[in-house]
Amino acid sequence: MTAPPGPGTGPGTHPRPGTGTGIPALAGGPDGPAALRPLLDTVLDALHTGARDRGGPLPAGGPDALAARVRAALGDVLPAHGTGDHEALRTLVHTLAAGAADPADPLCAAHLHCPPLAVAAAADLAASALNPSLDSWDQAPAASAVEALLTRTLAAEFYATPRPDALVTTGGTEANQLALLLARERHGPRLTVLHGANAHHSVPRAAWLLGLPPAVAIPTPTGTLDPARLGEALTTTPGPTLVTATAGTTDAGLIDPLHRIADLCDRYGADLHIDAAYGGLLVLSPRHRDKLAGLARAHSISVDLHKLGWQPVAAGLLAVPDTALLAPLAHQADYLNATDDTEAGLPDLLGRSLRTTRRPDALKIATTLRSLGRDGLIRLIDRTCELAHHLAQLLDAHPGFELHAAPTISTVLFRPTHADDDELATLRRTLLHEGRAVLGRTHADGRLWLKATLLNPHTTAGDLDTLIALLEGSTHR
Repeated sequence: MTAPPGPGTGPGTHPRPGTGTGIPALAGGPDGPAALRPLLDTVLDALHTGARDRGGPLPAGGPDALAARVRAALGDVLPAHGTGDHEALRTLVHTLAAGAADPADPLCAAHLHCPPLAVAAAADLAASALNPSLDSWDQAPAASAVEALLTRTLAAEFYATPRPDALVTTGGTEANQLALLLARERHGPRLTVLHGANAHHSVPRAAWLLGLPPAVAIPTPTGTLDPARLGEALTTTPGPTLVTATAGTTDAGLIDPLHRIADLCDRYGADLHIDAAYGGLLVLSPRHRDKLAGLARAHSISVDLHKLGWQPVAAGLLAVPDTALLAPLAHQADYLNATDDTEAGLPDLLGRSLRTTRRPDALKIATTLRSLGRDGLIRLIDRTCELAHHLAQLLDAHPGFELHAAPTISTVLFRPTHADDDELATLRRTLLHEGRAVLGRTHADGRLWLKATLLNPHTTAGDLDTLIALLEGSTHR
């Protein structure tokens, strides 16, 4: 018998522990941890040196300078001969960290982009090493059971019903698309979507993707959906209707009047979906859950745990009050969920998503819940909201700044008192190019505002003082 050709032994390959074959090591299996351990030391060192070289919330120099540094560091992206695991990790991880906009830096506060908890990132490593795929039980036996337990548990936080359920999604965009899809399957292709102008852009886009009539945007001059204007729209909209409300707008973190909107939906026979990607986890906090009064009246709810849940991307949910509402997603592919396998008791996972291959994102979430517990999560949520209120008070008391309004969740809108819109936009870009601060921007009341979205529970009062001093100095150049 002819022996198979031997594996390569170049610098990009390393013997699997105990084999001496020269085939690159695998992350899984009984030898995986031994192969990973020295690589993790290299990764952690590169993360440290990269953050040290960056020296702030993001790299200085702007897009062109950063792209040039990345090109210089990487050189030939596909070299003829590999450089080996440790060199590749040192180079790429260091380059990524040195060029990152790091949400763990207190002055990186532009977007709904949280710094992930270390325990969640560590759990995500295990998910990557084992690489389960949640499109069939025989690819993810334990992971599918973890996901089932997690989704039922979290759905029960939103719905006090006998059979609440939730799907794991890549975030609010996918959750909103699934919500519109389920509504379309209930009511047909003539379904009209009504949403406030404050809604996330994924709502009208999902209506377009699904071939629904163009979504109808209702003006929101105060930043939240006005029930009177919604009532007028409901009286003139023919056919079946889905109203989408928002619990935590992207621009200002505002929450629509959910009970009043739900009352109108009941009166006019419309379905209600609530996009609570930002604010949904406030339900855990006794101090803040009243802001979400009426949330449980929705036919579906979008929630992101990579916002106020401190998870690595991606970690979204679509929650529903009864698992039967998910039935339209049922799908059959013989190689994944053959009928006789399902009848014999193998769980059918294909109807749990529109994706086929799917990471076990439930693992990092479940690990975080077990590690922190309910009280630990509440402390993080409450502290983050407190930080936003403290920043708002500082800005309101400062003669050099104008505060738009007290924060509803953890987003603070403000602007330098004497800057016009062009000067404000230039100030923001200057801070970005210099690598000194990452702040967002949004329009409200016909003007441009800076936006600080505080999601870092390690931020201190001193960090907020530093931010204000930086802005004060920049406006007087």
